[in-house]
Amino acid sequence: MHMNSAPHLLAEDRPEYERILDDALRHAHERPDLAAVGERLNAVQLRTMALDATALITATAATEYRHYVKAREELRVPTEEAGEDSGSGVGASRQSGAGIGAVITVLTPVLAGTAAFIFLLAGYLLKLLAPPPSFASTMVTAGWFFAAVMAAAILAAAIGLLVTALRNGSAQPVEDTEAELPEDVARAREAWRHALLERGILPFLREALADPGAGPAARAPERSANRIPKVGYTPPDFSSPDQGPAAGPRPTFTSPDFTSPDFGGPEHEPD
Repeated sequence: MHMNSAPHLLAEDRPEYERILDDALRHAHERPDLAAVGERLNAVQLRTMALDATALITATAATEYRHYVKAREELRVPTEEAGEDSGSGVGASRQSGAGIGAVITVLTPVLAGTAAFIFLLAGYLLKLLAPPPSFASTMVTAGWFFAAVMAAAILAAAIGLLVTALRNGSAQPVEDTEAELPEDVARAREAWRHALLERGILPFLREALADPGAGPAARAPERSANRIPKVGYTPPDFSSPDQGPAAGPRPTFTSPDFTSPDFGGPEHEPD
């Protein structure tokens, strides 16, 4: 059974752990202690082994990670409160405005197309009459007008989708921009990254290259048996009942002197 998820590592930080691991493997040739990558084990094998031992590796930087998570949560609390306060004001008006715009964008081509079909159909049918009514040409003109509105609405919707796609594609994720984070959160994050790399990932890779046959639990840093503190004590000396203190002299007693019925009281004297 693989340990693919560290119990203390949040899901949002799992990609960051994998990025640090991939970066270490990508630059392994620059480290003399990892020069054996590709000889005994290749980068793919090492990556798989490190992912299997995620819980053990990340535990080496647990203190720095707790500090980073705490700093990040303190940053998010004021932001969430500000979002809740503005949700009933500006945020609600923006959402309502966006909703109305989306409805108009969707309904305009449908309604214009329906009107164009009705007016054009009715106008050309009326022109087949002899003589055609005077308003037949007006209905045909109205039909072509609504057809042009439908085409313009479809073109505007397509341009809007294209602009939105380009904007989202060029936008850089917030979590990848260090400048967006406050100084204390960025410093805590960097400390966790450094500790995870130096105390967790690199020692794991070195031990994996030195002993490819060992399992993840035996190879994980700071998990050796000699690091477990031993508590010294002497167990109590329990002795069996046969080896207890010397028993004293047993109490002695004599049985009562019972006589037979023939030698009872005076009423039983022999004749």
